[in-house]
Amino acid sequence: MVTGPVEPRPAHLLPLLVIAQFAGTSLWFATNAVLPSLQLYHPQVSTFLSTMTTAVQLGFVLGTLCYSYFSVADRFSPVRVFMGSALLAALCNAGVLGTYPWLPGLFMTRMAVGFFLAGVYPVGMKICSDWYEAGLGKALGYLVGSLVLGTAFPHLIRAMSVELDWRYVIGATSGLAVAGGLVVGLLVPDGPFRRRAGRLHPAMIREVFKVPALRRYAFGYFGHMFELYTFWAFVPLLLASYTQLTGRALDVPLWSFGVIAAGSLGCVLTGELSGRWGSHRTAWVALAVSAGCCGLVLWLDLLPLVVLGAYLLVWGMSATGDSPQFSTLVAQHAPAEYRATALTIVTSIGFFITIPSLYLVQWLFGLVGYQALVVLALGGVFGLRAMREQSHIFPFNLLNSSKRS
Repeated sequence: MVTGPVEPRPAHLLPLLVIAQFAGTSLWFATNAVLPSLQLYHPQVSTFLSTMTTAVQLGFVLGTLCYSYFSVADRFSPVRVFMGSALLAALCNAGVLGTYPWLPGLFMTRMAVGFFLAGVYPVGMKICSDWYEAGLGKALGYLVGSLVLGTAFPHLIRAMSVELDWRYVIGATSGLAVAGGLVVGLLVPDGPFRRRAGRLHPAMIREVFKVPALRRYAFGYFGHMFELYTFWAFVPLLLASYTQLTGRALDVPLWSFGVIAAGSLGCVLTGELSGRWGSHRTAWVALAVSAGCCGLVLWLDLLPLVVLGAYLLVWGMSATGDSPQFSTLVAQHAPAEYRATALTIVTSIGFFITIPSLYLVQWLFGLVGYQALVVLALGGVFGLRAMREQSHIFPFNLLNSSKRS
C-alpha cells in the first residue's frame, strides 16, 4: 500500500518501456530469421525449425519459474533486474556466433536466451504495473504490442541485409537488446506502486485452478498459445510455399515481418476495445477470428496477392490481440493471495504448450505442406469451448457492454 504523496509519472515513461521491451524481445526469433543459413550446418536435422524455437520456449518456461520462485523482481529493483536480464540475454544470443556448428551448444545457447528473457518480458509488465494503477490494461496493450514488434524485427533486419552474412542479424539483435536494457536501467525509475507480488507456491496450484472463472480464462489462454508461436515460427515457410505454388514472387523476410508485426497493432486495438467491450468479450472475438483464419489457410494458394495480404494482416492481428486481455482476465480472477502463483503457472503452461504444437505442425508440414497449419484451429476451438460456460462472454450487445468486466 502506498502512503503519502505519489511520485508523478514521467511523460516519457511508457514510450521508454515500449522501446526497451521491443529491443529486448528482438532476441526471441533472431535465429528463426536466419534459419536457412543455420540449417546448412545441420542438414541432418529435419525438425531444425521446431528445435530452435523450442529451445527459447523451454528456456523461458524455466526462467519464469525460477525468477518467480526466488522472487527476483521483488527482492531486487525491477529496473535493475530488467537491465541485467537484457544484457545477459544479449550475451547468450551473441554466443550463437560461436556455437552454431554444434547443435547441442546452439540449443543450450538459445535456451539460455529464453531463460533470461523471463527477466525482460514479465518484468517489463511488472515495471509498468508499478507505475499504472489506473489504465493498466491499455498500457499493457502497448507493452505487449512492443514485444510482438520486437519478435518480428529480426525478419526486417534480414530483409534489409540480403547481401550481408547471417551473423549481422545476430549481432544487430544483440546490440539492440543491450541498448534496451540500458534504457530501462539508466532512465526508468522504480514505480511508486511497487509491491511484493509473492513467491511461487507450487502447492497452491491446485487451489488456484479450483476457481471456475480463472480456469476458463486459463484454458482460453492455453488455446491461444497453442496457435500463436507456431504460427509465428511457420510464417516464413507459409509464404515460401505460396511463392512456390503460385509463382508469385514475395520478399519472404519482409512479408514475415509485416505479418508478425501486425500483432502489435492487434494488441493496441484490443487494449482500446477492452475499455468498451470488456476484456473477456475482446479476447473472445480475437480468438474466434484467429481460429477462423487457421481454417482458411486450406485455400491459401488460391488467393491473389492483395487478398493474401489482407488475410495475413487479420490473422497476425487476431492471433496476438487476445494475449494481453487473457493476462488481464487471469489476474482479475485469481485469488489475491495467490495471484503471483496463478500468473506464473498459467504463463509457464502456456509457453510449454507451444512445444508440442511446434513439433506436431512440423511433422504434418512434412506430410501435407502448408495446409498443416489448419491444425492450429484446434487451439481456438478448445479455448472458445472452455470460455463458453461464461454465458456473458459472447459478443452480443457489444456496444452496450462497456461497464462489464
